[in-house]
Order: sequence, then structure tokens, then C-alpha cells
Amino acid sequence: MARQLKLAGRSFEFETVKIDYLKPAKKAKYNPDFVIRKRDGSPMYIESKGRFLTADRQKHLLIRTQFPDIDIRFVFQRASEKIGKGSATTYAKWAEDKGYKWADKGKIPKEWLEE
Repeated sequence: MARQLKLAGRSFEFETVKIDYLKPAKKAKYNPDFVIRKRDGSPMYIESKGRFLTADRQKHLLIRTQFPDIDIRFVFQRASEKIGKGSATTYAKWAEDKGYKWADKGKIPKEWLEE
């Protein structure tokens, strides 16, 4: 096409413009691993995490933004695991930074069960 434009004597630019657009919203569902009821009757959602992939973290940030009052907690198999190669951030640090309660070694803390 560039050749055709040149032969036609037309000036042109190739991939010099960027146009911002929004991708349409996609409805999704979150299926918590465990749901327990606190003594006040409100739900506590517990996520059991071995690997905590980027897609999981993004999902939980969207949920936190849209439903800030939902009580979601993480139980990591190894909270000291880094979120990615070369990252200094651990699963535990990510959870703390984002305002999530978390536990380690695959064990639900007794205090959570007594709430």
C-alpha cells in the first residue's frame, strides 16, 4: 500500500498516530474459595493461594475498587513468595499494601475463626 500511495504521488504517514479508546466492559464473576459467617452474620471470604498470578491480583483489585466493604482474606501457602521474577514484592507485602488481611503456611488464623 505504501508503494501504491507513492506511485499515486500521495504523501502519507505510517503508524505515527495513536488513538486512545476504551475496551468495552466485560462482566465477570468471582467465586471465593471459602465463605464463613462471622458472629455478626456478615460473610468472610477466604482465598487459598499457592500461586498468586497477575490475573488474580488484578481481579482482586477490581473487586476491592467496586466492593470496598467485602471482607476478602488470603491464606497463602508461602507468603514470602515474590509476585514475579525480579520483583521485591512478596505476596504478603502486596496484600498489606492493598489493605487485605492475610495468613501464611495454608492455615486460617484462630482469631479469624473466632470473629
